[in-house]
Amino acid sequence: MTSSDRDKPGPDGRSLPVFFNCSKCPAYCCSYDRIDVGRRDIQRLARHFNLSYEQAEKRYTRIACGDRVLRHQKDHIFKSVCRFLDREARRCTIYEARPDVCRGYPYSSRCGYYDFLA
Repeated sequence: MTSSDRDKPGPDGRSLPVFFNCSKCPAYCCSYDRIDVGRRDIQRLARHFNLSYEQAEKRYTRIACGDRVLRHQKDHIFKSVCRFLDREARRCTIYEARPDVCRGYPYSSRCGYYDFLA
């Protein structure tokens, strides 16, 4: 993610400064245990893969603590990551159809990965 991707107006209408660059990250956000998805996200996945809602829900999600989340896959950097992460390129394979939680991440001008490294 670059600054142009995250230049969303803050509460006062001005753009928030960006203090991260996703191209330099090994996909830390994709390693979160829970990547929550809702109906709209599953519908987006179904359209992307030309599946029914039920097929997409069954194939790509699971229930964790009562909530619907994306399934994971094993990873050589982190223990596990989102099933849609290309583990070699470290990029999302469904970027256009990614869930809302991924579209809005990191919800601020800072990313937790950069804070972790500091």
